[in-house]
Amino acid sequence: MMDGEISFQLNGQHVVAKAGESILETAQHHGVDIPHLCHKRGLRPDGNCRACVVEIAGERTLAASCSRAPTSGMVVTSDSPRALQAQKMVLELLAADLPSSPESAATELDDWSEKMQVQAQRFAPRRRMAADLSHPAIAVHLDACILCGRCVRACRELQVNDVIGIAGRGAQAQIVFDLQAPLGASSCVACGECVAACPTGALVPALADGVAEKTVASLCPYCGVGCQLDYRVADNRILSVAGRNGPANDGRLCVKGRYGYDYVHHRSRLTQ
Repeated sequence: MMDGEISFQLNGQHVVAKAGESILETAQHHGVDIPHLCHKRGLRPDGNCRACVVEIAGERTLAASCSRAPTSGMVVTSDSPRALQAQKMVLELLAADLPSSPESAATELDDWSEKMQVQAQRFAPRRRMAADLSHPAIAVHLDACILCGRCVRACRELQVNDVIGIAGRGAQAQIVFDLQAPLGASSCVACGECVAACPTGALVPALADGVAEKTVASLCPYCGVGCQLDYRVADNRILSVAGRNGPANDGRLCVKGRYGYDYVHHRSRLTQ
């Protein structure tokens, strides 16, 4: 092993974790699926959603694998009956809070619920909240929010805009913009990183969208940074843009790169 690497057991197999990796990140590198919603590569681990809990030999409680670093000789089980029951229960509780008519296509929560075969919804949903459609580029549907905090960390730590926060306590806690202003009246710069980070459709593009027929890899046409991006295209028209994991942008985009594609279809554009 190289310096800083740690050997431990994961689901009965010996694995090696790189320096600074969490149990979840090591599992991902070894092809082991553990459900997770508040974790996203590049964001500080928070351990909010508890969907990624695992069983560690010798410990009384389950541990959030996204925020737990392995130690040498540790024995971790992510697919034990106890761990699976807890993972499925968390996903079912979170899914119960989502609106029956989602505002976006399949979300990460939907994907994990399908993978974990979570179907029954035995819990009453929470109260519905009015949508915030004050922003020209981003629609806010807080009734789909699970308070994972990914949008907060993306805004605060990646873009360093610090527009999004969490206010209230317990069942009254919710995402807020500045001092509880509508998003359109806040200091938001419309970079869209919060939308890219959201796993449930609480933050979605407000622009007209559809079902993409293909994805075209390209470069942002604006400044010289060279951000890589993907165009979602249908009927030879761009529906939306997503950041691609390139060396200049690591998946991130600014407002021009993410939303400034309408010039392509403008009637005044020279095409010949």
